Amino acid sequence: MFPWKNLPLNETMKEKLGNINPQNIDQFVQEMVGQMFPQHMESMLNPQEWLKSMQNHGQHQPESLNGLNASIFETHEFVYIRIPIKKEQWLKSMKVYHTSTEAIIEHIPAQGDKHTLGFPAPVKKKGAVASHKDGILEIRIPRLTHHQFSEIDVNEI
Repeated sequence: MFPWKNLPLNETMKEKLGNINPQNIDQFVQEMVGQMFPQHMESMLNPQEWLKSMQNHGQHQPESLNGLNASIFETHEFVYIRIPIKKEQWLKSMKVYHTSTEAIIEHIPAQGDKHTLGFPAPVKKKGAVASHKDGILEIRIPRLTHHQFSEIDVNEI
């Protein structure tokens, strides 16, 4: 049988618990949690700020580097990069490369400039198409949808 009489659940304990201020407990917990978590994780403690960060997580903000206002977004089939072209000369001098995870744009706005833009999803090696219309260079790259799987045999262990 459990020794219930040895637990401190008597009348004095009820009085002590009744006199505790909830604001003091909340302040103590916030201080302890603040010491436990790094500064960049404090927004997770506030539900409103956490929801805002989750809503902004899926949206890739335009990258403004030396006048390059590129925007990147994805659809079910493609990843799009849109770059405003201020001068027609940029189209002749710029170079665009990409890996499966990022695009590298060189020589705009000035010769020798280099910008690296991360993709929101992996893309295929081939099939990218660029078009220029109304002062916007749009690059469409097919998404990598088929992931290769390899089976690992664990029966022989």
